[in-house]
Amino acid sequence: MAEGSVYDSNTYTGDEMAKVVVLGGGVSGHTAALYLKRMLKGEHEVTVVTPNSKWNWIPSNIWVGVGKMTTKQVTFDLGPIYKRKGIRYVQALATEMHPEGDVDHDHPYVTVKMTNSADNGQLREVEYDFLINATGPKLNFGATKGLGPEGNSLSVCTASHACDTADQLDKVIREMEQGAQRTLVVGMGHGTCTCEGAAFEYTFNVEHELRRRGVRDKARVVYLTNEAELGDFGVGGMVFEQKGRKVTSAEWTESIFAERGVEAVLGAHVEEVGEDEVRYEQLDGSKSSLKFDFAMLLPPFRGADLKAFDRDGNDVSSQIFMPNGFMKVDANYVAKPFDEWSSEDWPKTYQNPTYDNVYAVGIAFSPPHQISQPRTSPNGTVIAPAPPRTGMPSGVMGRVAAESIADRIKNGHSTKEHVASMADMGAACIASAGTGALKGTAAAMTMYPIVPDTKKYPSGGGRDIANTTGDIGLAAHWTKAMLHFLFIYKAKALPFWYLIPE
Repeated sequence: MAEGSVYDSNTYTGDEMAKVVVLGGGVSGHTAALYLKRMLKGEHEVTVVTPNSKWNWIPSNIWVGVGKMTTKQVTFDLGPIYKRKGIRYVQALATEMHPEGDVDHDHPYVTVKMTNSADNGQLREVEYDFLINATGPKLNFGATKGLGPEGNSLSVCTASHACDTADQLDKVIREMEQGAQRTLVVGMGHGTCTCEGAAFEYTFNVEHELRRRGVRDKARVVYLTNEAELGDFGVGGMVFEQKGRKVTSAEWTESIFAERGVEAVLGAHVEEVGEDEVRYEQLDGSKSSLKFDFAMLLPPFRGADLKAFDRDGNDVSSQIFMPNGFMKVDANYVAKPFDEWSSEDWPKTYQNPTYDNVYAVGIAFSPPHQISQPRTSPNGTVIAPAPPRTGMPSGVMGRVAAESIADRIKNGHSTKEHVASMADMGAACIASAGTGALKGTAAAMTMYPIVPDTKKYPSGGGRDIANTTGDIGLAAHWTKAMLHFLFIYKAKALPFWYLIPE
């Protein structure tokens, strides 16, 4: 049981078929479900509840957004995969958790709203012995007035968003081909956004496409970000060792911007996106605006709209979730100054401290603090990247939660939990800077650990320099392209999928 747990949630005794429910079919949840079924075989029930019928390899949406891939190349239907693997599939949106059951249910359960065509809108109850919350983020376009596809800006957060964005990009480029001058703005649509790496990728894929189509001289390309300096990426930046000298990710990234002629507006919180103008505040408190003809701005994230109720029907959501909707796990959430936080504050098992049979992985868990230095403008506006926890870390968390649950089912609740702290986990990120078999480029970065440990690695800004690297070129592009196919192969659970690392 998780340390400090106040509820004995050992509803599963080991004498019957266990029911494991995974909320979410993205990278983290889908990975967890596949590993659970592989480890538990047909002896126990694994259910995935997700409102989407398709799986989306989100890192490749940036290529859809410049017209270099189709939505079919980055998505596939989940139903046939789950049917083949013997995983129960419920196409629905989870709305309520009942981790103690209620007067009519001895088992914990979740209330879900069906989203398939036959039962759309109907409420159902799905019982569980173990629950993995892998709902991912709610795209909080509403945090900024005018932000998003229903407002005045574009997105690559989903495959359909990216497809629409590609159409608008092509329209703007055709206008430039007719001689028009255009301003293209790419970046973050709020001061607390995460996924700066995705905005960086899309910026340089757009710039690459402008050059390919011969209109680069007609375009002003602006990167608008909440990062205080380039190369922060929401992880506080990195230090590389190249040719015997230390190079920061800020210096490394600045050189790419200078080489490609991309402008950068740093430390910005977007207050409003108008029809052709972005209005924003910067860290010094100044307020400015930027006219645009094309704007792709990412939204901030918040947790899924899940409520939690105890056995008597009392709302206990505040015990389970933070105010931003992300779930509490085995992290240290005690408020203290940023410089007093340590790597030990980060979660290891991803168990909820109140209900130890509930786990939250990927973006669904609440980080204990920011990785980048938090900053506030003189006006009191928070302008600081939220911690990224997508891609590789999400997959690792999903697998580790699955391993812990499988061991508890097979060997009892006293089994030692598997761990995967981001403070002890490395990550590799390959950020595309333009696609193409011969002229494509990508920035390949590795870091260890993701959450810096300045006590252990004081000379590398909290990271091991030997395992923190940065390089850019055609080889990195080919690696990025290869990973696209490998991870889709893995997600389709094709033969020996489990040999491909997260």
